[in-house]
Amino acid sequence: MRQHPDLLKPVVYPYGPSTQSMRETRKMSETITPYVVHAIKYAHHDRKGSENLIHPGDLHNVDMPLDFFVWALVSKTRTYVVDIGFSAETAQKRDRELIRCPSIGLKMIGINAARVKDVIITHMHYDHVGNFNLFPNAHFHLQEREITYSTGRHMTKSVFSTAYNVEDVIDVIRGVYKGRVTFHNGDANLAPGISLHHIGGHTDGLQVVRVWTERGWVVLASDASHLYANMSQVNPFPIVFNVGDMVDGYDRLNELADTKDHIIPGHDPLVMEKYPASSPELNGIAVRLDLPPKN
Repeated sequence: MRQHPDLLKPVVYPYGPSTQSMRETRKMSETITPYVVHAIKYAHHDRKGSENLIHPGDLHNVDMPLDFFVWALVSKTRTYVVDIGFSAETAQKRDRELIRCPSIGLKMIGINAARVKDVIITHMHYDHVGNFNLFPNAHFHLQEREITYSTGRHMTKSVFSTAYNVEDVIDVIRGVYKGRVTFHNGDANLAPGISLHHIGGHTDGLQVVRVWTERGWVVLASDASHLYANMSQVNPFPIVFNVGDMVDGYDRLNELADTKDHIIPGHDPLVMEKYPASSPELNGIAVRLDLPPKN
């Protein structure tokens, strides 16, 4: 896939924006249509710090719940959904609180799942690819390494396979045979203002999504960092394929995003507190990540 050098060049402000970086930002704003970015909460799970940090220390018995999200990237001409959540059946089997079907959450912000044309799958764990059939007209984008990993020899070990639902994987394979899946290898431009970046770590083929917004480059980290604490403490989530890649991924996230406030972790309830609601009616349901955090 042809790479656009400006699109993949991170705008990093280590000590505040320089004159050159401000010129680069103005150039982006003139040439690329910014996206509105929604995080839509669809599920919740209560758990302890010992389940979310490899080295929990004093946080061992501290309540550290997870929220589950799907994301939507919307411009005047394009809509992309990032990840598609899990089903009611999976919620029951895995003892997760399903608040609403992800398709209902999308409908609340004006997106009909059945009409979505493009879905980005960050990785194929049960909570990210569990509603394939709700998107019958979508084309799916994922890293080739992820489908190799999720169907390869590592899945013979429960330490790696537990977070996958085999039926979800089969749904994706069926999509491959129907020509509905595009594989990416490493960094790739998906559209002007949207790029995909392989990080791995949590799984071998995990990718993050970088999107241009009115406030600059926002990075949807997905499970490259479940929580803000994973990044800030350099303390990985315990479900991990390669710890070294996961830790290196924190640096990569910072390279891709304009600032730390432009990095969105995949499961942190603080996201719902930090960002403004997508509309007053959607308070507690969906927030706008293209707008600056409230605090």
